[in-house]
Amino acid sequence: MIRKEINNSLEHTEDSFQKLSIQVSLNGLSFCVLDTIGKKLEVSFSRTFHKELTPFELENELRDALREKDIPSYRFSEVVVIHKNALYSLVPQALFKEEELSNYLKFNAKIFATDHLDYDVMESLEAVNVYVPFANVNNHIYELFGEFEFKHSATVLLETLIKLPLSGQGKSCYIHLSESQMDMAVFSNKQLLFFNSYWYTTEEDFMYYLLFALEQLQLDPGTLKLRLMGDVEEGDPLVSLCGEYLEQVSLFIPASQNFDERENDTPLDFTLSSTL
Repeated sequence: MIRKEINNSLEHTEDSFQKLSIQVSLNGLSFCVLDTIGKKLEVSFSRTFHKELTPFELENELRDALREKDIPSYRFSEVVVIHKNALYSLVPQALFKEEELSNYLKFNAKIFATDHLDYDVMESLEAVNVYVPFANVNNHIYELFGEFEFKHSATVLLETLIKLPLSGQGKSCYIHLSESQMDMAVFSNKQLLFFNSYWYTTEEDFMYYLLFALEQLQLDPGTLKLRLMGDVEEGDPLVSLCGEYLEQVSLFIPASQNFDERENDTPLDFTLSSTL
């Protein structure tokens, strides 16, 4: 399920054929505009912040970036906002109760009484992702474009990974790297065994989180398939370091998207491109 914000005073024009996807976090933001008829990116933008911002500062950065690319002048057929933070918790769908949102979060995330809580239902994983969206960002997008959809980045990542063939072949681990955050997902024959997010600053931090998680899950580094994705490339020292501890390490390169990227466009983040 995708939660929606609706502003009935703003309606999309019937002949609009452009889609806007936005991803926001306190460490960076990115967005792109897709021509859904020509299957071409018209705009691609990404910015990483030098320090972690406040939600208010994030809203200002997003406002300036959208103006820089003249995005408010567009009329979109669809707008999607992805909230990326560590303020989330996965709950088995069978046990989920909407009135218990704060209880699902309070043991592993710092939340306040004034925080707006929301959730995404992931039918393919039989789970619900409860999280804290950036409410001020949602309000700003609401004012600019009217109706839009939003969800958490973990929802987008997991729903995309579960569809991959490797997720149904024995035990496999995917790690998505972005803005000093590692999102780690472990699957066993299409079943999600583990998912968590960690902040890291050094390669040693990364290996500690990875190896400790594998130890707790009692997974064999000699047989587990590890796929690295996101802000990592061939020749990265992190890839070599993983190879010292795990036998099957490779970079995961998503199959070609069904749209064209211009040569001067900023490469799209995996979660952002997965919404197009």
